[in-house]
Amino acid sequence: MENKEKSLLISVDTGEFDAETSVNELADLADSAGAEVQGIMIQKRESPSASSFVGQGRLEEIKNFCEANETDLIIADSELSPVQARNIEDAAGVAVIDRTMLILHIFAQRARSAEGKIQVELAQLKYLLPRLSGKGKSLSRLGGGIGTRGPGETKLETDRRHIRRRIQYLNESLDKIEKRRRATHLRRQKNGVPVVAIVGYTNAGKSTLMNALTGAGVLQEDKLFATLDPTARKLVLPGGRQVMLVDTVGLIRRLPHQLVDAFRSTLEEALWADVILNVCDASSDECSEHIRVTADLLTSLGCDGKPVINVLNKCDLAPEILDYALVGKSVRISALNGYGIDNLLSEIERALPVTMRRVELLIPFSDAKTAAELRRHGTVESEEYTPNGIKITAQAEISFIDEIKDFIIEHSAPSGKI
Repeated sequence: MENKEKSLLISVDTGEFDAETSVNELADLADSAGAEVQGIMIQKRESPSASSFVGQGRLEEIKNFCEANETDLIIADSELSPVQARNIEDAAGVAVIDRTMLILHIFAQRARSAEGKIQVELAQLKYLLPRLSGKGKSLSRLGGGIGTRGPGETKLETDRRHIRRRIQYLNESLDKIEKRRRATHLRRQKNGVPVVAIVGYTNAGKSTLMNALTGAGVLQEDKLFATLDPTARKLVLPGGRQVMLVDTVGLIRRLPHQLVDAFRSTLEEALWADVILNVCDASSDECSEHIRVTADLLTSLGCDGKPVINVLNKCDLAPEILDYALVGKSVRISALNGYGIDNLLSEIERALPVTMRRVELLIPFSDAKTAAELRRHGTVESEEYTPNGIKITAQAEISFIDEIKDFIIEHSAPSGKI
């Protein structure tokens, strides 16, 4: 078994956010990546040092800690500049990464689909490009032809050009995937299949909920970002209505913008959804904050106005759960043991847009083909053969009923259920 990298976590508390909560989350990220956290150092400052992130005194403490504990890695709970990272590394003699690089590493470990791998590589390259530093500030262009570079070109610039070309290629690949995804969404809309998207903070139990509702067999692990690739499965609601349930990548506070940009097409599953399930870990002290982080991202994606059901998961671990100040409907469940699932399904059914209508029709025997199509498109409640034709009471999509409206005897108000 491979030994875990021994790591020291460092943070600067400027009062901009809850540094202690954030660095504890960083510890969970480090553990999820396979590192062993030896210690945590938080320094209060008005602002991080431009040259070394922490002050010189704290930098000396970091050096001494690393020497005494044979530390392999320092992880900063903020995005470091190339200068800051290099100076910490020079002082401590230990490899240094920041929060963004750690999350990118975890995503690279977990991506399985071709799309996920492209999205992660794109985020990594966008992070790396501005951090290429070193030689080559005075590059000579001695060659005069188009597409040529003179002998003064450095490896650094070659690297930059290679990364830019790779970024362009990956963006083009994602554009093709996005077009296919859009076509899939449009096909679902045309077929009248409603979409329910599961969103929420990482490790809130989204995959467990997906498995509980559909038996999808999605990986369930008590780790941050255990699953990255979206999963879509058919779900039949209690009333018989079918929907497409879509799982999405987990969120986290201060999610690197490179990842938000790269995974935008995946996150936008919520934009296409008819109902959004905002799943949170009800047993976490940060439950309200986790819901806010997700709500903010949904707003940035343009999801305002969509029905949102706040799913308070893991209630079996929090029997004395507080009534959080939430916008919209909330349901308490335990995806692991099935508590509250029936109530959640009922709420999903109620939140779906009205697309079904109950009608009574008299279809002439000469139009038996129409009766057969109705049986395929809807749910027949009763069917009677009369001298004038087939008398059918059924519920079906409004769009289909409009096509056969000439046969309607009477109809009730629209309904979201079958």
